[in-house]
Amino acid sequence: MSVRVVNLVIPQGADYENSFLFENFNNSPSNLTGYSGICQLKKHPSSRTSVGIAVSFPNPMLGQIRISLASTISSNIKSGKYVYDILLTDTFGIKTRVVEGIVTVTAGVSTS
Repeated sequence: MSVRVVNLVIPQGADYENSFLFENFNNSPSNLTGYSGICQLKKHPSSRTSVGIAVSFPNPMLGQIRISLASTISSNIKSGKYVYDILLTDTFGIKTRVVEGIVTVTAGVSTS
């Protein structure tokens, strides 16, 4: 898998979810069974503070990864630009960055 660059927009104070499908070089689905993943949002790559974004595998045999962030977490992120990536670990412990990009957190107007 090569690193895919995907820029995201996360609305402050809202639930957020996005899915990615991964394929092998021959266009067949990547089997992600047994993989684990982490996703972090930071102001810049060397920042000491980060926001964890949940990573799940709704259909690992078809290469599907989902990231999600609850509104209770997104409401505490200041609006602005951030960086993020998704790092997967396979069943042998090999780590691979599969997605990276810029996240724009947009300020909310409506609040509950």
